[in-house]
Amino acid sequence: MDLSLQDIIRGAVVSSKAQQINAGQRKLVLRVHPAANKLLVKEAIEKLFEVKVDSIRILNRKGKNRLVRRHKVTGALEKRAIITLKEGYQVDVFGQSEVGTSDASAMTKQEK
Repeated sequence: MDLSLQDIIRGAVVSSKAQQINAGQRKLVLRVHPAANKLLVKEAIEKLFEVKVDSIRILNRKGKNRLVRRHKVTGALEKRAIITLKEGYQVDVFGQSEVGTSDASAMTKQEK
């Protein structure tokens, strides 16, 4: 399977824990393509964001099982990558300076 750089990175994980990791520890938590491995993720991050990667950890999250009428249905597989950047590099995925306050929320507070 031939993956392009844009296909490998599916987006940022939007959760409070991912925001804390991004803000404080020069790490990124991203959703990646299920067929991507560490080498492909490293190449994609370095070329797309122009940073140097120190280490990568991959998490495979299996879909949850649930019952729909009498049938068992399994959700989609999700693969996440936790990327540690080298010293001196930073990527602000969420576009905010502090955890819990974004530029959009600051604008709405000023307008009130």
